[in-house]
Amino acid sequence: MSGPLGFVLDLLFPPKCVFCGKVLDSGESGFCRRCQRELPWLTDGEAELTGEFFSLCAAPLRYQDKVRDSIHRYKFKGRRGYHKVYGKLVAQCVHDHLDGRYDLITWVPLSDRRKRERGYDQAFLLASAAALELGDVAVETLRKERNTDPQSGITEDAQRRANVLGAYTPVDPELVAGKRVLLIDDVVTTGSTLSECARTLRTMGAEDVVCAALARAR
Repeated sequence: MSGPLGFVLDLLFPPKCVFCGKVLDSGESGFCRRCQRELPWLTDGEAELTGEFFSLCAAPLRYQDKVRDSIHRYKFKGRRGYHKVYGKLVAQCVHDHLDGRYDLITWVPLSDRRKRERGYDQAFLLASAAALELGDVAVETLRKERNTDPQSGITEDAQRRANVLGAYTPVDPELVAGKRVLLIDDVVTTGSTLSECARTLRTMGAEDVVCAALARAR
């Protein structure tokens, strides 16, 4: 926010780095210069992952240390405002790795129950912020009809796949038919959730599915 009100708010509630919590210095935006230097960035080919039903997934950060702690605050501690900074990072990653490979942007949805508990859908906020940075809008294509156990609590890959199998249903297949879809989520571990969503999008007639996430755990 700019103007006098923004100045007062910055005095009362100075903006802090979303990763380490340090009050930002002049010229810093979203995160501090130290974190910009030291975060576990994924670059070039290491930022990319192929998977089942999606052709490519790109993520700018590794899910560890400050990145993991920041995302935990975002998802479980009500720091929903982080989505604007995250969205810029994801948008830059999409520009670097997925430019020209999609026609439509969507996200991995939460179940209604989980959204009520959390108060917001973190992937929707992230996808909306990233889309805005890319000059686009995020479109709802999937619903999560079945509440599942958190993937973070499941260690076996086969169990992860089984946990989300059939959990997502189409919203409007006509939106997706013949389109190349960019699917956004906050964290990718094994890719099981992205693969299940991509499988559903392909049954809706998607020509291709590419994915982006803020961080990758493996």
